Amino acid sequence: MTAGEAVPGPDGRLRCPWGLSAEDYVAYHDEEWGRPVHGDDALFERLCLEAFQSGLSWITILRRREGFRRAFDGFAIASVAEFGDADRERLLVDEGIIRNRAKIDATLANAKLLATWSPGELDGLIWSYAPDPARRPVPRTVAEVPAVTDESTALSKALKKRGLRFIGPTTAYALMQACGLVDDHVAGCVARGGK
Repeated sequence: MTAGEAVPGPDGRLRCPWGLSAEDYVAYHDEEWGRPVHGDDALFERLCLEAFQSGLSWITILRRREGFRRAFDGFAIASVAEFGDADRERLLVDEGIIRNRAKIDATLANAKLLATWSPGELDGLIWSYAPDPARRPVPRTVAEVPAVTDESTALSKALKKRGLRFIGPTTAYALMQACGLVDDHVAGCVARGGK
């Protein structure tokens, strides 16, 4: 077996190695990561969480996800768009989230901007950058999974051009992976193709 290939979990089923690296990852790996996500609010949540993850490990965000959901009113764009200075100050001291001023400010600014978009506009924009799955090779190992692609770079540029903040090409690619625009489960993984 080559490093980074699918490995058997306690139940004997093969998974991406990272999906077994912490107990919290198993359900996220098996049931969520790489599965299609639609809806503006659902995509806003993923966009925000990926931005908060920048520079940190995903497990840190995953373990605080419910805290983020409470703090940001379930990531309902219309609700977060109404947050004011008191909410910003509340978020800066909320121990249930990552208290990074730039990331909090970006989340609030992005919500205000997205609240002006038409329903489905964020969903349509993000999904318009999904690459053709037939043209993507199945990664055999984790090492074959890219951190950035032409599509993620283009998505990042499109989102920035529309005024969204804290969404570079790497964050855009993580969003694409998390929301099922791409399937980066390694060959043999139980979650691959079972969407």
